[in-house]
Amino acid sequence: MSDIISHRGILFPTQSYTYQNCTSFFGISMATEETGSLLVVVVDVNPVWWGSSKRKEKTSSTLPQCMEQIMVFVNAHQMASPQNKVAVIGSHANESRYLYPRKGSADIHQTEVLAQIKSKDGKYEQFAKVQSDVMKELKDLIARNPVVSHTDTLLSGSLAMALCYIKRMEKEAGVGQNLHSRILVIKAAEDSASQYMNFMNVTFTAQKQNVTIDACILSADSGLLQQACDITGGIYIKIPDIEGLLQYLLWVFLPPPSLRSNLILPPPIQVDYRAACFCHRMLISIGYVCSVCLSSKMETTFLPWFICQSDFVKNCVA
Repeated sequence: MSDIISHRGILFPTQSYTYQNCTSFFGISMATEETGSLLVVVVDVNPVWWGSSKRKEKTSSTLPQCMEQIMVFVNAHQMASPQNKVAVIGSHANESRYLYPRKGSADIHQTEVLAQIKSKDGKYEQFAKVQSDVMKELKDLIARNPVVSHTDTLLSGSLAMALCYIKRMEKEAGVGQNLHSRILVIKAAEDSASQYMNFMNVTFTAQKQNVTIDACILSADSGLLQQACDITGGIYIKIPDIEGLLQYLLWVFLPPPSLRSNLILPPPIQVDYRAACFCHRMLISIGYVCSVCLSSKMETTFLPWFICQSDFVKNCVA
């Protein structure tokens, strides 16, 4: 047994210790694997909602200002650990697109861009690269879609893209690397009942892959995201003011799910588990459910069933 010396009431061993021994002596355990966190941020960039909210709510917050707050949050996530990774997806009314990482970007061109940005200010190169790519892709997304065919945000498609990206990054992770993935949805527009089936399929897929879905709501409550957050163990919160978005992002959504039990967070809300009528696009409490495709509707006036074309006996429908 090694000798023990005392200094100001603290006991220290006299024999030489490695870093691993010292951390064990002071009660710190070292992880054998490199643990990183992959955060996929899905941003609702629906131009119809952002344009109408500017007139109706008379708010001073615009989409570029909101994106600046989101970029600060994204940089804070990358700053927490060198193993942390991030992706940003823009959810438009016409399409969903990766804002970061950019599609088909070459390392040579990225290095040249970083050198130019570094010469202008003292910002960290990786932070400057992410912000530059996101804003360029966002401008191109809006410019290529001057006219929208409908006002619904393609949220279910954006979530499916996020799950595909998470699966690919987990496969590309090296030996000994453990990647914890989660999705943060920043939603502005209202829900679309026509996406109910696709949305629930994505939600249960995320639950099976142990991917947490969080939701930050800027406007009207979302019953679909309430269910998704409750099923996957995420946090659902509706912020009272868009100008305070960054405060809620850093307070609520920056800590990983493993640390949230130690924090004082907003209390959970009562989840609205009502299903959507596939015919009238409305949330219903009582209705009819097809035993073949599990779609629901308010009434049985249309037979065969309008989704899967199953021909039921009308007297047996109950």
